[in-house]
Amino acid sequence: MEEVLDNIYGSVLNGDAGGTTEYVQEAIEAGIPAETILNEGMISAMMEVGRLFEEGEAFVPEMLIAARAMQSGLSILRPLLVEADVEPVGRVVLGTVRGDMHDIGKNLVGMMLEGAGFEIHDLGVDVSADSFVSAVEEIGNVDVVGLSALLTTTMPEMRTVVDAFKRAEIYGEVKIMIGGAPVTSEYAESIGAHGCAKDASQAVTLAKSLTSGIA
Repeated sequence: MEEVLDNIYGSVLNGDAGGTTEYVQEAIEAGIPAETILNEGMISAMMEVGRLFEEGEAFVPEMLIAARAMQSGLSILRPLLVEADVEPVGRVVLGTVRGDMHDIGKNLVGMMLEGAGFEIHDLGVDVSADSFVSAVEEIGNVDVVGLSALLTTTMPEMRTVVDAFKRAEIYGEVKIMIGGAPVTSEYAESIGAHGCAKDASQAVTLAKSLTSGIA
């Protein structure tokens, strides 16, 4: 069992999507529980990718190909996780705010969060404040809302979203984190967001802290 899990770990870490798919299938056929494959093979590898990124030993391209490899394995594993009733570590709604069409950073954040065991609902780009609120109400039991903006001109939309959650009286029940090149922790605090992440690796750390009640 250890060998096939090590193979999954290594293939995700090295961004080998084909290898990840092959080894995940091998692990399933060997009778290894889906949750064990997820946690010990895939999530542990993505956590190492995040650590390497934080220490400057890996960069966005490496993070991206590792996340894609993880996605390839997860596509096979997901039905088994549902069947086994494996609960995600948290439920996250993501979107780029209204007026902004940039999605590369948001997509990477989504993949890294999914690689860390979160259930992701990606609303896409140019998402209005009301759409964020509606999605949270419809999906139910959402822990974190992630807002992305790459343009300084669309940053004010983040405040609009926060204010919409306050009007809907669900602000605080759902934590709001923000990110994007021009966004700072000071700005997050000024608009009432619960935190700011400067990159995908930090987004995982922040989401974990928000869902565990640390932040």
